Amino acid sequence: MAHPRGARPPRPVPGPGRSGLHDPQATRPQTLAFGLHDSPAAQLAWIAEKFKEWTDPAHDLPEDAVDLDQMLTDVSIHWFTRTAASAARLYKEEQKTWGAAAEYSALPHGVAVLPGDAGVRRIAGREHDVVHWSEFDRGGRFAAMEAPDLLVEDVRAFFRPLR
Repeated sequence: MAHPRGARPPRPVPGPGRSGLHDPQATRPQTLAFGLHDSPAAQLAWIAEKFKEWTDPAHDLPEDAVDLDQMLTDVSIHWFTRTAASAARLYKEEQKTWGAAAEYSALPHGVAVLPGDAGVRRIAGREHDVVHWSEFDRGGRFAAMEAPDLLVEDVRAFFRPLR
């Protein structure tokens, strides 16, 4: 269920030293990829840390927010397909335009804000025609795994008037 703005404080925006996803991938994607390809333990640690940081902040452990089998499946897909390099390369390519103004998109956009999403509102309307906005009291970055019922209903609500 959507909640009124301000009813639940968002997670703090990561400060210096806390951008552990973007920085290594943007500056040294191949180095990171070799380490993740070489060690299943490293791949598990890398992805499990992201689940810990980005799942619903109401849960202390990521496996309390996301089914452990789903999380291990995600890790396994990265490990068996050896896609750490291609996943990291995106950040290297994006770095060239990071922070630059994007061209405005007049296509209708919907935004679902889940706990822990910081800074979305200040850029969403600036670069997109936001016609649907929802804020939820549970879930996180992995909404499809954490709160699939909320995500499905919100996607349906966004597309219903666009039919």
